[in-house]
Amino acid sequence: MNELELLRTIKPVWINRVIQSLARGAGLREDLRIQVESFFTKLEQAVETGDPAWLDSVLTDWSLSLTLTDLEVSTSSLLKFTILLQQITIETCQEVLDESQALGMVTTLLPIFSYIVEKSAVLEMEAKVSHLSAQLEQTRQNLEKLDKSKSDFIAVAAHELKTPLTLIEGYTAMLREMLEQQTGLNHYLTMVDGISNGARRLRTIIDDMIDVSLIDNRLLSLNIQPVWINRLFQLLQAELQPALQERHQTLTIHPFPGYDELTFGDPERLLQVFRNVLVNAIKFTPDYGKIIINGRKLPGFIEVAITDEGIGIDAEDQLIIFEKFSRIGNVALHSSGKTKFKGGGPGLGLHIAKGIIEAHGGAIWVESNGYDEEKCPGSTFHILVPHHVEPPDLKTARLFASLLTPTHKTGAYESSE
Repeated sequence: MNELELLRTIKPVWINRVIQSLARGAGLREDLRIQVESFFTKLEQAVETGDPAWLDSVLTDWSLSLTLTDLEVSTSSLLKFTILLQQITIETCQEVLDESQALGMVTTLLPIFSYIVEKSAVLEMEAKVSHLSAQLEQTRQNLEKLDKSKSDFIAVAAHELKTPLTLIEGYTAMLREMLEQQTGLNHYLTMVDGISNGARRLRTIIDDMIDVSLIDNRLLSLNIQPVWINRLFQLLQAELQPALQERHQTLTIHPFPGYDELTFGDPERLLQVFRNVLVNAIKFTPDYGKIIINGRKLPGFIEVAITDEGIGIDAEDQLIIFEKFSRIGNVALHSSGKTKFKGGGPGLGLHIAKGIIEAHGGAIWVESNGYDEEKCPGSTFHILVPHHVEPPDLKTARLFASLLTPTHKTGAYESSE
């Protein structure tokens, strides 16, 4: 007999043995019999033609019918099943056929089963990868929905808080005016000052929440004007001097190429970027620490580097700190002061700074040797500000024509100062 006839000889015994090995219930056996017979029919065609690809359709169907449990476990169910089929086939050949027939049949079937096992492994891996990809996509969609919900909440909460806050500020101003007209009521004025300071702090937080909403929804608009980076730092040095004196810290600004050159950007927003980074440096630098501003001029950019002697940032946190509500260190140990050492805050400042600088076409990142509250390795924030030597449009050029003079050689614009 040829190999095909020998294969058909072992068919009844092989099918019964496979079913007995895999199924116990009568209904399950009948369903399994259909699948096993289909597999054997394709195996016959593979032996007759010498092409094991006849089994692809059956193996593909089996891979698509893998259960959720099969896809989530680390073991390979389909691969184990096809290896079991190979083992049962060899044992059946040895039992039903004589020695020479069994040897010939096994020799014929081994390359086919080698293909079956390899194909099963590939199909099962593809099914698991597809399952994991679907899970990741679902997780991504859920995270997007969650992030949108957070952004929507921030926007609604910020706008809802502005109205009562405006009332508090208005009535506080009226109360102060009334008390100032009276004598001997200085202790009440102190209380009013406390209310004003609290309202001012709350106003800052609400404004930050609105900025986050604008950034997340890509609605942040820039008021492009001529700007000089050194002037922004002069304003910030005067503004932050009380906090620096309270913490006995020093802020040193080193002149660097480009810092006194004209560029175009939104000065209020750029001031906000540098303020947020500097306040962050003051907050996480111990008393008597130093903060240094330096930089350099790059092709198309002015790079500003703000270095502190603070507690530093671990490598795994150096991207996270630019996300909303991100914090470093033990939150339970943070104080409530805005510029006190490790002072509290909603964790929006660096996220806003990143959104503003990216809206300008720049970038911001941080370098640090790690987090250590005792050794204080410090951090350096790098801020790339695009250096535009010409106005972005004709309207801006006309608006600030008095500050600019065209150069006859290049057609660019220079500061008239």
